[in-house]
Amino acid sequence: MAPDAPSGSQVVPTSKGDGGTGSDWVSATGSGGADGDSAPVIAGGASEADGPESLADDLAARRRKRGRWVLEWVAVLLVALGVAVAVRAYVVQTFFIPSASMEPTLMIGDRILVDKLSYHLHGVGRGDIVVFATPPKEPPNPAVKDLVKRVIGLPGETISSPDGRVWINGKPLKEPWLPKGTVTSGITPQKIPPNEFFVMGDNRGDSQDSRFFGPISRSLIVGHVVFRIWPISHIGFF
Repeated sequence: MAPDAPSGSQVVPTSKGDGGTGSDWVSATGSGGADGDSAPVIAGGASEADGPESLADDLAARRRKRGRWVLEWVAVLLVALGVAVAVRAYVVQTFFIPSASMEPTLMIGDRILVDKLSYHLHGVGRGDIVVFATPPKEPPNPAVKDLVKRVIGLPGETISSPDGRVWINGKPLKEPWLPKGTVTSGITPQKIPPNEFFVMGDNRGDSQDSRFFGPISRSLIVGHVVFRIWPISHIGFF
């Protein structure tokens, strides 16, 4: 797919209150000078009367505080970036649908959310919509890295389509996800090898799938399509 080609089908707030750039100098009136004038002081403490060393120390402390604040925010942003990368790599990822092979379930332009974690916790099920890497027998296409199809046959099952319907182990398969009247043809009778899955697009007349490139290995499956995030009018779970 673009995730599915034949698919076949992805700040730093500032604050004056903690040493920022607000007014550093304030005026304070005192009653002690001989001439009654007040000495300007740095907010937070040192006055000119304390000498240049005190003023320098106060300014240095402020700079250190600002430096720590910047470093803290850099650390927060780096952690957030790391979490985002990890989530995309191991938990969920979005994909874009560029082709008609899964219509009417998935339309061209749809954006989907793929759960990459759940198949590490349980098996792949019949009827699941899955994203998978382009299988070896699929003609190479540099623009297509992943495809999206529906799981129809499971490992060890015998699959065929003798009368325009899918048959599994000698029995017709009910496919409630297909529009009424859909004809399925082109399945060469075969037994699906261990750890492999027979996948097809819902648009049976316009889908390059396991009828052409054979069953796919479990290792090629990227994840389970669980949610459509676009368009908003069709947002929802599968």
